[in-house]
Amino acid sequence: MKYLLWLLKAAIFFTLFAFALNNQQDATVHFFFGTHWSAPLVLVVLTAFAAGVVVGVLGMVPRWWKHRSAARRAQAALPPEPAAPAPVAAPAVPDLQQQPPSIHGI
Repeated sequence: MKYLLWLLKAAIFFTLFAFALNNQQDATVHFFFGTHWSAPLVLVVLTAFAAGVVVGVLGMVPRWWKHRSAARRAQAALPPEPAAPAPVAAPAVPDLQQQPPSIHGI
């Protein structure tokens, strides 16, 4: 299974690498007020992906802080855990070799 996952990761990497090699043409991104940016298409796609990740993470931060503070409040409201009980000795297991054989010899 471990080798299958490595094979899958290698296939994804080489597919993306081939995508990068096949898309080296310049692309122009037009911004507001007549500004533009010319770069290889792969760099434009990578930048758009990174910007999407950043926006997604920043969108999750307020809710993450809210849940984290709620978890801290809930943890503080819990009573302290009692001390661990003393371990109970396991009952003695009878030795099967000292028992007389059954009628059927089993």
